[in-house]
This record gives sequence, C-alpha cells and structure tokens, in this order.
Amino acid sequence: MNEWNASQYLMFGDERTQPSIDLIGRIDHVDPRRVLDIGCGPGNGTERLHLCYPDADVYGIDSSIAMIEAAREAYPRLRFDLYDASTDLPSLDAGYDIVFSNAVIQWIPDHGKLLGEMFRLLNDGGTLAVQMPINEESPAFRVINEVIRDPKWGFTEKEFSQTNKLSTGEYVDILSGLTDEFSVWETIYYHRMKEHEEILEWVKGTKLLPFLNALEADEEKKQAFQGEILEGIKGKYSRQVNGEIMFRFKRLFFTAKK
Repeated sequence: MNEWNASQYLMFGDERTQPSIDLIGRIDHVDPRRVLDIGCGPGNGTERLHLCYPDADVYGIDSSIAMIEAAREAYPRLRFDLYDASTDLPSLDAGYDIVFSNAVIQWIPDHGKLLGEMFRLLNDGGTLAVQMPINEESPAFRVINEVIRDPKWGFTEKEFSQTNKLSTGEYVDILSGLTDEFSVWETIYYHRMKEHEEILEWVKGTKLLPFLNALEADEEKKQAFQGEILEGIKGKYSRQVNGEIMFRFKRLFFTAKK
C-alpha cells in the first residue's frame, strides 16, 4: 500500500483539480440525488462535485487514511470514509446517479472487473465518469522509467507493478461491453513551472510514490535517487522566453451511461 501524502499532492492543487472540473463538465445528469467519488484523495474533486450538485448526497471514499483525514478536515460538511476500491466496492450498496473517479484507477489492477463493479453501483440512467493520466511518453516520465530500472536502486516488481493502465482501445472494448452510451477523449494540459524542481515535486506526489516509499529507510539513497531524476528532467525541459518551463501532461477521460 502506498503511503500517500496529502500536502505533497496538494502542492499543485489547482492543476490537479482542473481535470475533475473538466470531467464534471461532461456529465449530463440533470438532478443527481446520490454521487460517489471513488478515490477522493484530499477531497478537492469531491468538493467540486458538491458545488456542481449542491442538493445531492456526495460521498467520498479512499484507501488512504491520510487522504481521508485531510478531506474531512478541509470539507467537514461532506462525508468521507475509508474504502479500498480494489477490494471493497462489492460491499457498497448500489443506487448512485453518478460514480466518479479522478486519477485513481491507474493504481488498481484488473480494470475490466473494476469498471464492471463501478458500473454496478449506478442507477439506471446513471453516469460513470473516469479520468486517469496517460503520460508515460512525456520526457519526465521517460527519465523516471529509465532511472528506476537501474539495478543499483534495488527496486522490485512490487514497485513496478503499481500502475495498471490499459490502452485506449481496451477501455473502449470494456465500455462497449457495459453500455452503448459512452464517450472517450484525451486532453493535454500544459502546466507552467518556474523551476525544474517543481516537476520533481509533482511526480513525487504520484508517479514516484512507490519508489520513494521503497527507499524510505535509506535517506541518503533516496536523495541520490531524486537528484538523478532531477538532473534528467533538467536535460529534457528548456525554459521559455519568459523563463518558465512548460510541463506537458496528457490525460484520458471517459463517461458511460447505464
């Protein structure tokens, strides 16, 4: 289990929340009564769902106690509970008008089974709405993927196996097995960074998390690992005329109606 850090994740709160806003904007349910946010994290997306559907019961769940505690503190009027979406979804009662998941399912295996369980939770006419990063071909992620494969760090298959994304075509096949009404799209975001270190801080909150957790007992090795990644990032991203660095980030979205 990854040790999530809500403060680290929220260093780029606006940038991480924008995909939630964009995904909510594509949901066409007029008056939902019950909304489930799977993998709610620190509650930033759950709050956006509440703002969009103020009369609905909006419920956030996450497998990280640190994230749930941060969400409860930030948004005390909303409900948040500890649930592991990889194992606990069958224990949830159905009856939701919207099942929402922003930047979460890439951490969970067996997406055919997972999406089927998420779809089961919907009322007839309800909408499943999902977003995940698909950024492995970006310069920063290519640097990371090269560095983590160096045997000197001692990473095992446990760390490498913690991302579980399929191809877009495979998601289309899964969705078409659930419903005839679905949409799939991609969006590329360009995040404005002042320093290369900010890109490192971004990935420390997500992509690098299992690897940093694995090095937790050796602070010197952990710092050397981060330093090597930072040097690689500096070699891949040049500054614009205004001095900023543009961090290109691609995400996959889909909605499906029951």
